[in-house]
Amino acid sequence: MYKHHRFPKAIILQAVYFKLRFTLSYRDVEELLRIRGVKVDHSNLQRWVFKFSPLIEANMHKRKRSVYDSWRMDETYIKVGGKDRYLYRAVDKYGNTVDFLLTKRRMKGSAQKFLNKAIGNNGRPRVINIDKSGANSEAIRTVNRRSFSRIRRRSCKYLNNIVEQDHRNIKRRICISTGFKEFESAQRTLAGIEVVNIIRKGQMTTSKSTHFETFKSLAA
Repeated sequence: MYKHHRFPKAIILQAVYFKLRFTLSYRDVEELLRIRGVKVDHSNLQRWVFKFSPLIEANMHKRKRSVYDSWRMDETYIKVGGKDRYLYRAVDKYGNTVDFLLTKRRMKGSAQKFLNKAIGNNGRPRVINIDKSGANSEAIRTVNRRSFSRIRRRSCKYLNNIVEQDHRNIKRRICISTGFKEFESAQRTLAGIEVVNIIRKGQMTTSKSTHFETFKSLAA
């Protein structure tokens, strides 16, 4: 995966980590690397994030610690190509990230797709706290009906404060830009940002001494 690149793996992963961890534009990362004597164009940095984020996310799901069975689920909007797209997210009662999914629409099918992904990666929860969204309620009903499960729906506004605050951490990371231009690029970049946040929350089973070392181990 790395052998056909002009730059060694260590430089590539450091550049990708800079972009996903800090509130930096691609040109900011380009300048930081140039200060260190590494000349790489910002367009290359963007391609590295696009290429390696899915691998890092896939490995993260294999090594993430189990979350508690009480979830808080919500969605927030993200600008992509000048249009509102919806980032579905869930955390458990302790603030640990359960899962995330960027969708083009805010509807029952999108909420159900997110739940299928979250349950597939984390197991079935006992209860999910949501807002008064009819789409989210219907998605939980559908999952229960199709999988013969009894996930309880709960709508307690103050309990979702923890996931709404967690949304802000993600949105603050992308506030320096006017939004993403393409949906897939947004999907992959947001996945990488989420993975870094999961590492910082201490949700990974690892013996690595630093967050960056843990991040590098996911890109092996």
